[in-house]
Amino acid sequence: MNNKLDFSFATTEQIEKYLCNQMKNCRLGLNITQAHLAAEAGIDVRTIRRLELGEGVSLDTFIRVLKALKLQGNLNHLLPDFSVRPIDRVRFKGRERMRARPVKTKHKESTWIWGDDKNGKSRIN
Repeated sequence: MNNKLDFSFATTEQIEKYLCNQMKNCRLGLNITQAHLAAEAGIDVRTIRRLELGEGVSLDTFIRVLKALKLQGNLNHLLPDFSVRPIDRVRFKGRERMRARPVKTKHKESTWIWGDDKNGKSRIN
């Protein structure tokens, strides 16, 4: 069964269960037992069971299982590469970016006027 999940609207729990189910499907597709996978990953079989049920495991455990399944290459697709671009090297004079800065927005001059200021002139002098 190939049920795709729309990650845009899914909760973290739904995403976790989906990923863990995908990992289980990979294990089964490779014809690997839970016991063998646990031994390869250096973790307990109960941890594999919890993982496959989406009951919460550490990131370390998740990565260990990915490596045991020879799927660690897929980690490159998990997050986009935001390394320094050539234009940023010029902008930052060769230094690496160390922190993020919020984008400053320019405030537009208000076009709102008082009710008694119809022609741009106030009654108060």
